[in-house]
Amino acid sequence: MPRLLYASTSPYSSKVRMAALHAGIAVDLVPIKTEERPAELIGANPLGKIPVLVLDDGRSVHDSRAITQHLNRMSKNALFPRNPDKRLEAEVLEALADGICDCALSMVYERRTRPEEMVYQPWLERQWTKISAALDLLNANPPKLPKKITVGQIALRACLGYLSLRFAGKWEKGRGRLTRWAARFDEKFPELKPGIPA
Repeated sequence: MPRLLYASTSPYSSKVRMAALHAGIAVDLVPIKTEERPAELIGANPLGKIPVLVLDDGRSVHDSRAITQHLNRMSKNALFPRNPDKRLEAEVLEALADGICDCALSMVYERRTRPEEMVYQPWLERQWTKISAALDLLNANPPKLPKKITVGQIALRACLGYLSLRFAGKWEKGRGRLTRWAARFDEKFPELKPGIPA
């Protein structure tokens, strides 16, 4: 069984866990503390980043988008549509959700790794401006939630879960359609809830 090196608070790990669940692919979950740089992680990904999917033959797949593509091939297209236009739509939504997470994590690390007097407020504001623009776009036109969802919807739900974990009460303001979308996602796909960042 493939092993997934992950952290429960990582939105990228969450996306991959939810994608594996949705695709019906069993993975052995291995929690990792990246700050400790364990040998198992560095051996699988010299960048020391998670998630990493370690295959049965010992090969490693790292970067969440490479992993979701691999899971899609393993599941014979359970995660991405075959139609090129619909697939592109799913890939773009996944990229947008991941981009929001990139900005949010940048803010978290800025505060976590610098002494308070050295935290660069203009950087935080710039990242939040990017997040806000993306969330406003998604709120104006939330993605559909058909019976057969894609990695795009899964990535967005993982992203919103991460924002709720780190920026609760801030990201939701004025975005009722997007918060209702997340609630509907959870109602329609309760089996994926364990994968949401916590």
